[in-house]
Amino acid sequence: MVDAALFSAFAGIYFWLPKLTGRMYNETLGKWHFWLSIIFFNMIFFVQFFLGLAGMPRRIADYNPEFTTWNQISTIGAFGFALSQLLFLYALVSAIRSGAKAPDKPWEGADSLEWTHLPTPAPYHSF
Repeated sequence: MVDAALFSAFAGIYFWLPKLTGRMYNETLGKWHFWLSIIFFNMIFFVQFFLGLAGMPRRIADYNPEFTTWNQISTIGAFGFALSQLLFLYALVSAIRSGAKAPDKPWEGADSLEWTHLPTPAPYHSF
């Protein structure tokens, strides 16, 4: 459930960023952020399935040494996921500061009211 909420929030930010700021983000950085986040997120949580199948109990601070390798992989995934969020922040800040000017309708599927009836960036008090 965490991944659905988290990646939906990222998608929403990437989708509405041009409308809110009037600037486009670097799509290459966005793709790097997505793929690094997916890979490291799966390194964190997919590994936990293997640990559970091997018999490791949940929510304990001290575990058997036989689980060390999988827990280290999960820890590396957590640090990598955190670093990929720094890439996300960099993409956002660079888009706001120096991104290309966004057109009024940058996306093919952007046909809802905010995209069709408001200029980009949206004026204050319009949402």
